[in-house]
Order: sequence, then structure tokens, then C-alpha cells
Amino acid sequence: MDKLMGFYMIGCLGLIHLWYLIVTYKRYRSISNLSVQIDRVLHGDYGIDVGEFNEGELAILKHDIYKVTLRLREQAEALKKEKINLANSLADISHQLRTPLTSMNMVVAFLGNEKTSENKRKEMVRELNVLLRRMDWLITSLLKISKLDAGTASFNKRTIYLRDVFRQAMEPLSVIMDLRNHRICFNGDMESKIEADFGWTVEAVSNILKNAMEHMDDSGKIMVEFLENPLYVECTIKDNGKGIDAEDLPYVFNRYFKGKNSRESSVGIGLALTKMIITEQDGTIKVENHPDGGVNFTIRFNKKSKLS
Repeated sequence: MDKLMGFYMIGCLGLIHLWYLIVTYKRYRSISNLSVQIDRVLHGDYGIDVGEFNEGELAILKHDIYKVTLRLREQAEALKKEKINLANSLADISHQLRTPLTSMNMVVAFLGNEKTSENKRKEMVRELNVLLRRMDWLITSLLKISKLDAGTASFNKRTIYLRDVFRQAMEPLSVIMDLRNHRICFNGDMESKIEADFGWTVEAVSNILKNAMEHMDDSGKIMVEFLENPLYVECTIKDNGKGIDAEDLPYVFNRYFKGKNSRESSVGIGLALTKMIITEQDGTIKVENHPDGGVNFTIRFNKKSKLS
């Protein structure tokens, strides 16, 4: 009886040992497989299989690794998109700068020709100044767009009055306004104020005003109306120009888009920059043709709840 009991105990211990070896083997094999999958992730293959473990510490570990893998995949995709955007931006900048550079080379060639008359030289110098100013504006605008794209633009938000924003935006346009007899009239709540960066907001408004002036005849009029209520601050800018072609309306804020009524010198980045500035400051902007003619730009800044 004692011998049978001894054999029975030895058999049980052997089975336990065998079970332990099998479990240990499976565990190490699973760890080995997990190590292989981690190595695949490190080499850019994010298709990790989480279905192998259903319970236990290894299942918890693998699910944690899976979450890290998802984050790595998202970051890799984001980096890929950033590289594509950077390449596209460089191509766009190259294309936008090529046109004025080509014109400047032609002007320089005329100036270097001994047969060019003095009056023609003066005309070419004036044209060269115009091209240089255009390139300066273009480079500055493209740099601003690049900063906004990269998320490196600094917005110093503070309480500002919309009337001060428009006053500042109108200053560099005053000479052209006088020459073409353009008027800007204000209506509504002149005490309307928003939480925004003053310089960037001036840039956004200035681009809208310049766009309106480009599409108005002499003696044109721009109507600006302010509205403030407990929910938002709204600014409407309406001109009495020719309006925007209905087919062009959905694309007005697209970068480098030039509508049918755009001038030859237009490069299509002013309104795109405006929208980026407004939306970056938690605002919205929309454009529509007015029934009586002209274009309406509506900018709205939502007020933050005091409970938030």
C-alpha cells in the first residue's frame, strides 16, 4: 500500500513537472513571439497581433504594447504627412517666387542694355521696385503660412477692440483708398471687443480689405458692421464690388486659388492666410455674395463660458 502510494505521488509529481515544463515552454515561446513582433514594430511594421493572449500578465503586457504601437503608428503617419506638406510647401514657394524673379531678370536685362533710353530705364526701375515689394510681401506671407502650418506661430491673446484692429489695418491702405476714392463706413457696436492677438488679427482683416478694394470700381464703398452678444462677437465686411463667381465661392479660402475675377498679380494666399489666422484663434469665417451685389465676409469669435 505504501509502495502504491509512493508510486502515485511520484506520478503526480511527474505530471505536475511535465505540466510546468509545458506551461513554461508556451510562456517562453509566447515571449519570443512577442519579442519578434516588437522588433517588427521597431522596423516600421505596426501590424501587431493582439489575439494570441486572452488573459494573464502577458495579455496585459501585450495590450499595453499594442496601445504604444497605435501611438507610434499615428506619430509615423503624422510625420509622413508633415514631410508631404513640407515638400508641397517648398514646391509652392518655388513656384510663387519664380514668376516675379523671371520678370526681375527681364527688367535687369533691359537696364543692362546700352540702347535702352533714359525714360525706359526710369520706367524699368519703377517696375523693379514694384516687383521687389511684391516679392517682399509674398515671402513674408509664405513665411507666416509656414509658421501656422508648423504650429510655431505665437499668438499673444488679449482683450482688443475691433475698431482698433480696423484702424490699424486701414493705415497702409490709406493712399490707395484716397487715389481710388474708396470709403469704409462703420456701423453697430463700436465697443465690440475680442480675445485675440492684435497683430495677427490686423493681418487677417487687412487681407479682406485689400481683397474688397481689388474687386471694387473707383468710388467703391466697404461697409463694416460690429455685433456683440453674450454668445459671440461678429464682424461683417461688405463691399459693393462685382461679387464672386458662384463656382468660385467654395474655394475662396483655398491656398493659391485664383478666381475668375482675380487680377493677374493675385497669387491666392491672402484669404487663405486670413482663414488660418481666424481659425487658429478659435474663430470662424465665411463668405457669400450679397443679394444686392458685392461680397459679405462674416467673422465670428465665440465667447468662452465663464464656467469653462
